[in-house]
Amino acid sequence: MAIFSDKVNNMQEARTWRELLADIIRDGKEKQRLVEELGITSITLTRWVNGESDPRPQNLRRLVSVLPQYREQLRVLLKEENDFSEEAAPEARQLTKEIPSEFYARLLQARASTSENLRFWSTCHLILQQALEQFDPERLGMSLWVVRCMAPSGPYNKVRSLRESVGLGTPPWPSNLEQTAVFLGAESLACNVVTLCRPSIVQDIEKECLTMSTEWVEYERSTAAYPILYAGRVAGVLLVSSTQKNYFLSQVNTDLIQRYADLVALAFDSQEFYALEQFALSIMPPPEEQKASFAKFRYLVSQTMRDAAQKNQLLSNTQADLLVWQRLEDELLKIPVLRSTCTCL
Repeated sequence: MAIFSDKVNNMQEARTWRELLADIIRDGKEKQRLVEELGITSITLTRWVNGESDPRPQNLRRLVSVLPQYREQLRVLLKEENDFSEEAAPEARQLTKEIPSEFYARLLQARASTSENLRFWSTCHLILQQALEQFDPERLGMSLWVVRCMAPSGPYNKVRSLRESVGLGTPPWPSNLEQTAVFLGAESLACNVVTLCRPSIVQDIEKECLTMSTEWVEYERSTAAYPILYAGRVAGVLLVSSTQKNYFLSQVNTDLIQRYADLVALAFDSQEFYALEQFALSIMPPPEEQKASFAKFRYLVSQTMRDAAQKNQLLSNTQADLLVWQRLEDELLKIPVLRSTCTCL
């Protein structure tokens, strides 16, 4: 108890933000957490403490956000030394809220020249790259997913789930999110958006998760989901998540998400958009249970292509992938799921 009291006193007596940070990272676990949350090295953190280097403004803002228990003390110490302002980042983000006209030309050219098998992935990837640069130029932490409807299946030939398909992120998320992709069922925010055919935004997950059945992703503090539409039908959802609470309060931000969702529609074929009566969404098992099935994905793709070759049928990798995803979807939907409350962060 005495050791803990001394530690608290030392932090209260810190004269600079560097001294406070030095006290905080004496805890090895806390130091490692900061390294991971900030997307920096342990050496960089030590250099900040020793005054050998200065963090970029966005890293200072991120430091404050990941240390909520020291937020007020850090704000005071940083303002005394650096005239620090947490509000500088949101203001700066609002300066570039139009999609550059040259990007439209680049997108249309790429779409016209890309082979059919690669068109969906390459178009989505190009759009998400541009969106990520605009939404998170200071790399405070954001993830973007194109979530697509699975093709109608089952006894009633209906769309039964959605699948995270193409995803990009900035730290603390990995740059390529596709290795973490899962199916989303009726319990998810994305499926709710598809069913209602209108956007849904959660500004503060910590407050709202108690009233929603969705399972939230690690690091996610606010999220927005916009339907991908064409002629009154829907192909999926553009899902945007931030490590910052209330990121989507700005009308400018949400208008920009809508524009990107409209652009993503270009990646889909017309037959991939479904009318509302074609949906019968079911509950999917939690991501942890799904991942056990995904471990055999590559093996199943190879097996599917071999079986087709034996029947003198030619399957592309894309076609084989789709058949395996449909098989896995069917298996997962047969797993009984009992879920009454969400998993809060």
